[in-house]
Amino acid sequence: MVDFKKVKAPNNTITRNPASLASKADNIYEAVAVIGKRANQISVEMKEELSRKLQEFASYADNLEEIFENREQIEISKYYERLPKPVLIATQEFEDGDIYFRVSSKEKGDANNAEEE
Repeated sequence: MVDFKKVKAPNNTITRNPASLASKADNIYEAVAVIGKRANQISVEMKEELSRKLQEFASYADNLEEIFENREQIEISKYYERLPKPVLIATQEFEDGDIYFRVSSKEKGDANNAEEE
């Protein structure tokens, strides 16, 4: 599980060197696929964590005053909005070498067969 407080990813999108991303994988397309899959994992983790935290404040009564005046819930939501986006976190992890990935032998064999033809 990712500790979102300790993430060193930038909050804004920055220009990346595609050659440096491709050097960590077989090619740029594989690098983007790995980053995309990791970003999906991070997104699911963030959503589950946010849902758990907001579940504490869930009220099942129809009290409108309580819904609009829940400051703790607003602060939690603002915190998650300020976090870097999952794609930025995944890209930073990929550049730092924190992501382990492998290509299955079947896929690699299919790619080698296509190159030989």
